[in-house]
Amino acid sequence: MAEKRQVTNDNQTGLRNINNLILVGIMMAVGVVLRLCAGFLVLGNMHPNFLIATYCLSILVVRPNIREAAIIGFISGCISQIGTSMAWLGLGSETLGAIVMCLLVTIPNPLPKAGKALVYTFITTLCSGFAFIGLAALTYANPMPMAQFLNMALVTVVTAALNCVIVTVLSIPVDKIINKE
Repeated sequence: MAEKRQVTNDNQTGLRNINNLILVGIMMAVGVVLRLCAGFLVLGNMHPNFLIATYCLSILVVRPNIREAAIIGFISGCISQIGTSMAWLGLGSETLGAIVMCLLVTIPNPLPKAGKALVYTFITTLCSGFAFIGLAALTYANPMPMAQFLNMALVTVVTAALNCVIVTVLSIPVDKIINKE
């Protein structure tokens, strides 16, 4: 009698799994489309940074290693060059943000998955946003006037709040769709 064939379901993490790679690609595409159409969700002339939200969600679900997360962030930074008034700053700030999200995801934490999405996305967006402000201060506005810094900081905090809500809401169905724990 022939041996029974056993199929195992390996929930591989990272970008070596083709399904994860496709998911990240789709999420980045969604981020681009939403970025270009962001006018529908505005709060006092501020809106979410959908690229940060989509790479946070991708990293939360896919759990790439640091190098893969840096690549995701760098690609997001390249995409962020579309329609920016401060060229090249997104390359560094988005790469840093993706690395921060990757590091946060690897820390053992008793929070439920939705809590992790909320807290980690907020922290990641703040890190990315303040890195952007720091790079802007060094390259475009040296020295940066306090009023400009405060305005950019306010935008960063509001963006972080909007992003963490979006990622938290979307993490639940995305997580169920791909059957992660």
